[in-house]
Amino acid sequence: MATKRYNNKGKGRQGGAPSAASHDPNYVRPKKALGQHFLTDMSVARRIAEAMSPEGNVLEVGCGTGVLTQFLLQRDDIQTWGAEVDRESVEYLHRHYPQFTPRLIFGDFLNLPLAEMFPEGLKIIGNFPYNISSQIFFKVLDYKDLIPEVVGMVQREVALRIASPAGNRDYGILSVLMQAWYDIEYLFTVHENVFNPPPKVKSAVVRMKRNGVKELGCDEALFVKVVKASFSQRRKMLKTPLKAAFGDFGGAEHRFFGLRAEALSVADYIELTNWVAEHA
Repeated sequence: MATKRYNNKGKGRQGGAPSAASHDPNYVRPKKALGQHFLTDMSVARRIAEAMSPEGNVLEVGCGTGVLTQFLLQRDDIQTWGAEVDRESVEYLHRHYPQFTPRLIFGDFLNLPLAEMFPEGLKIIGNFPYNISSQIFFKVLDYKDLIPEVVGMVQREVALRIASPAGNRDYGILSVLMQAWYDIEYLFTVHENVFNPPPKVKSAVVRMKRNGVKELGCDEALFVKVVKASFSQRRKMLKTPLKAAFGDFGGAEHRFFGLRAEALSVADYIELTNWVAEHA
């Protein structure tokens, strides 16, 4: 898709916006309620688009005025779809990318029935709004067998958390749950001065690819409960939050009880989950 249609340099956390007065019909206002911070660096948008592996359906979360979308549409090795909750952005895309209209969904990604819409599977990409980025990742987990890959720009703090190994201070609930099912790559940092309005923190792009795990080897629902309980009092040794969540285990204690939550790997949490299942 030729970029000459654009008179902007903008791209939002849910899309981009031309540099123009608000009365311009080609202008999409950045909306604080939607977590929009418009990217002004086209090279970043191109790098995000190029980070996605070839083949299959790719759903962009928050297309805005198509600054990322335009680079995705230039790729003939993927089928680009979009989900956009901002009516102004949808109208803009209809005007400037009419060929994209049949694959543009006006609605909230968090509420989309992905299994019904993409039974053959899909990949996820986007400049994710800060205020729903964690919710996006939890939805990805819900559809982990349908979503083989995610490429997203998020708040740097969230990116570090997802990619952090065990033993690191950034390691947390999202780290364990995502790494159980995906291999995580922290690709690059994005400075706040390339956004309009600039956020107060840096952003980063991560790539997540589904690993070969089919089953964890424990009760998956209990695994989530154990991980969340463990980090509920992360400054305490595990004995304290786990007993608060599951009782005293009949007086039995696990060898991990003297450790803090961030010390345990995914494999350790699987072991701990099976132990809790036997003793709780």
